[in-house]
Amino acid sequence: MNKNVVIVGAGAIGGTLAAWISPHHPSTYVLDRGVVAEAIKTNGITTYLGGKEAEKQTVRVNSIDDLSQIEAIDILIIAVKTYSLEAVCQAIREKIEGEPIVVALQNGIENQDILPRYFKRILYGVIGYNAWLDQPGTIGYQHKGPFILGTPTNDLRLELNEVSTLFNQGVETIITTHLQDAVHSKIILNLTNSFTTLVGHKHREISDFKLFKKILTNILVEGIEIVQANGYKECQLGDMPSWRKMKATVQLPQILTNGIFRRNMKKMVISSMGQDILVRGNSDSELESINGYMIQLADRKQLAAPYNRAIYALCKEEFSKPSFKPLSEEQVWEYLQSFQKA
Repeated sequence: MNKNVVIVGAGAIGGTLAAWISPHHPSTYVLDRGVVAEAIKTNGITTYLGGKEAEKQTVRVNSIDDLSQIEAIDILIIAVKTYSLEAVCQAIREKIEGEPIVVALQNGIENQDILPRYFKRILYGVIGYNAWLDQPGTIGYQHKGPFILGTPTNDLRLELNEVSTLFNQGVETIITTHLQDAVHSKIILNLTNSFTTLVGHKHREISDFKLFKKILTNILVEGIEIVQANGYKECQLGDMPSWRKMKATVQLPQILTNGIFRRNMKKMVISSMGQDILVRGNSDSELESINGYMIQLADRKQLAAPYNRAIYALCKEEFSKPSFKPLSEEQVWEYLQSFQKA
């Protein structure tokens, strides 16, 4: 396949994808800006599996400054966060002609409303692995894939096969006929990003393990209940925990689950929301597209969802402050108790 592939956004997801497929597909180009673009032009993209930093691999990739530098774009991969998606789509549409295959790699479901206003042949990708940006152009990841690709109406089969063939040269990629199940399964996992950011996980030492576990696991189990009530089913995402395991952490005696949770907690990395708010000091985050959306689903079925409602409200309050400082687990728990009594 000798087609021009452009990846817009070289953060943790766009960057790993570029590093994995570029060696197999030389006509792959990366578009970013500022220090990220400069780092990639100068040093390429360096990736490593978490825990194996000594085995870093650096790949030289084609870096461009403007879409006009590519005469004809066949596959356009948009790997920016949802809060930037509308503006990026507008800018892209003004620059390119024709209808390339567009692959959307955002968390949540909001991209399914935004992208059809600008493009016609859209594939949606659910990311089944965690990755983080150490610095521009240097990215760690917990597992190499998978990507899950699909469309809401199960059309564009030729396009899905073409893109999955491209991706599978460098990273496991699966085509699904149950896109919305996969999307909502990932949203459940992403619910915890707000809480871990709120308490500064990986930014400060956790002071109360029991409260951390209690809040996080109840957020997940409530999320499962909300998603199931709205008719969505589980879709296994790589090696991420199943719904059964999440429920067991709440239902089984703590003495049986504490050890497993501690081991999993050590594997947890700073979330994409944590990177935005704690590391980069951004005010924008995926809070609305993830947690806000989950509250909307709960409202549709008149579900109480006390943990998710309280965490969402507290994050809105805290993240809007000029200089956000992480709270302790005790402070979050006190807010939860007062929120439920209100």
